[in-house]
Amino acid sequence: MRKLFLTLIILLLTINVFAVESMINEEDATVKFFLESELGTLGIQYHTIRIGTSGTATDFDFVNQGGQEILYRFERYNAGLVIADQHRISFLYQPLEIVTEVTFKDNVVIDGVTFATGTPMEVSYGFPFYRITYGYDFFKEENIDLGLGAALQLRNASIVFKSLDGTQMTVSQNLGPVPAIHLFGRYSFDGGFYVLTDITGLYASSALINGASFNFEGSILDASLRAGYTLKNNIDLFLNFRFLGGSASGVSEYPDLHWTDSAEDETANYLATTSVSLGITVK
Repeated sequence: MRKLFLTLIILLLTINVFAVESMINEEDATVKFFLESELGTLGIQYHTIRIGTSGTATDFDFVNQGGQEILYRFERYNAGLVIADQHRISFLYQPLEIVTEVTFKDNVVIDGVTFATGTPMEVSYGFPFYRITYGYDFFKEENIDLGLGAALQLRNASIVFKSLDGTQMTVSQNLGPVPAIHLFGRYSFDGGFYVLTDITGLYASSALINGASFNFEGSILDASLRAGYTLKNNIDLFLNFRFLGGSASGVSEYPDLHWTDSAEDETANYLATTSVSLGITVK
């Protein structure tokens, strides 16, 4: 994937020498499409989980106990369209799967399963997500964009604790919608440089808003600050700093329909990450 990303950048820069206004859009088109990709590194700043009743189940620290203290590859893919220079619709996919191996130095209780001190473990935390976003640019000037909209994210969580000898394992998986508010802004300088911010987030602690039919506290925050340069052909190269985090806490009232549903109904999961990436936008 990294080789493909670098090859694409080199190819686009080469094509840029023989530039036209846009590689994928007509200059006066009402609907204009864009493609975007990022590649970089991600660090876990804070990450805990508890599956089971507080005081009985372990509040497990993925960073200090689960081997997530190092850096991981970050990648992100976005595609969409802009209608009449003001309506922006995008479709995002971001992989996020971290698998570590660690020997537990204390007893750990996850979802009713006790993993004893000294157990060599594989710990897998998967939370790739898909998101559709709509934004309306209500402050359209020659060098300023400022907009507001809404997003719907599909959480796709899979958390696995497994002893390396295969004798013990617990799996917790969940799929469901997450609504959010979307804000964005961009300022373009003379000469092709620009800065951009993009924020998607929501905190909810009541039924309906959080996508459940019962009260369950949840939050999401995906906020980035970007500096970039627009080449010919409307190709943007950029450096991006991003905070991505969220939380989920409460007692689930969903019926257990799948063998991968948690045996315990109470959960608490908190995640905070930061990433630095290089990206390219073709528009």
